[in-house]
Amino acid sequence: MSGSGRVGVGVIGAGVISSQYLDNLTQFPDVEVLFIADLDLDRARTQAEKYGVPGSGSVEELLAVDEIEIVVNLTIPAVHVEVGQQILAAGKHVWSEKPFALDRDSGRRLLDDAHARGLRVATAPDTFLGAGLQTGQRVVDSGTIGTPLTGLAIMQGPGPESWHPSPEFLFDIGAGPLFDIGPYYLTLLVQVFGPAARVFAVSSTARTTRVIGSGPKAGTEFPVNVPTHHSAIIQFESGASAQLLLSFESQLRRSGVVEINGAEGTLEFPDPNTFEGASRLWARGEEESKAVEAVGSTFTRGTGVVELARAIRADVPERASGELGFHVLDLMVSIAEAAESGEPVEVTSTTARPQALPEGWDPSAATL
Repeated sequence: MSGSGRVGVGVIGAGVISSQYLDNLTQFPDVEVLFIADLDLDRARTQAEKYGVPGSGSVEELLAVDEIEIVVNLTIPAVHVEVGQQILAAGKHVWSEKPFALDRDSGRRLLDDAHARGLRVATAPDTFLGAGLQTGQRVVDSGTIGTPLTGLAIMQGPGPESWHPSPEFLFDIGAGPLFDIGPYYLTLLVQVFGPAARVFAVSSTARTTRVIGSGPKAGTEFPVNVPTHHSAIIQFESGASAQLLLSFESQLRRSGVVEINGAEGTLEFPDPNTFEGASRLWARGEEESKAVEAVGSTFTRGTGVVELARAIRADVPERASGELGFHVLDLMVSIAEAAESGEPVEVTSTTARPQALPEGWDPSAATL
């Protein structure tokens, strides 16, 4: 049932990222945050009091609130699927933080469970719904650069251990540059080119341990359990291709590089890890580029939750769908497998290319 009126929302996980969501969700009139749950009940209560949310407590208490239709899952990646299945079993839709899952089998189980129950699973990143990337998508869709043919995406730097006070998890299974940063870049590439068909890749690990550079654990050495450099070539179902570089091994910092080439020009997107920023357009035969300023909402995390809520009420597909999230997961796993085997890997899943939001779409507008 699509229902009517505002959509009740619950949040599981009251950590740092919950503030980024709650800053926005509590301002959006089409959703109403009713409950915050966390294993640490005091932390949940503190967040609820800070944001004026009426309820806080355990996950079980949250799932018992009938008025909650969407649950935002902000737990650690290792339990995203387990908690997602709990949410579905309670008859509620899921919005999951990235990554969608850590492996294909568990991700597929979550999707199949949602389909069997007639429920939805949507997933971060929702940066591709922000003004910056949406404006870029409209330029591509308009035919200004012609059919997209090739792409280049780069994020490189020395790694987050120098500034992050507890970076160990970023170098463990389910993270590293591929799983932590990759979803932003790969989601944008699918947004532009459509679904991927196969990948070629190499990966490496420069150091087996790293040292925390700031905070109370500064000077502590910890193990590196995943590759910290990935280089991939992705071929898409359309025949287009893109090069992808994700690295925690470079002292030269370059991030937010996404360039799309067509027969009629080149478009440089803003950083896919942000919601804003101008694009730059180089038309065929012209030496100088011109800025394409972002048009649209400047809100950040939580935008996808509102888009999901409106899609539920309108009984139409959401853009940040579980199918898109699973395809990006499949693509990341395929990159890891191709690097390990030294052979190209077919990407067996597929997904619809997300349609651009209508111009003027505003998560802060009251529409329900």
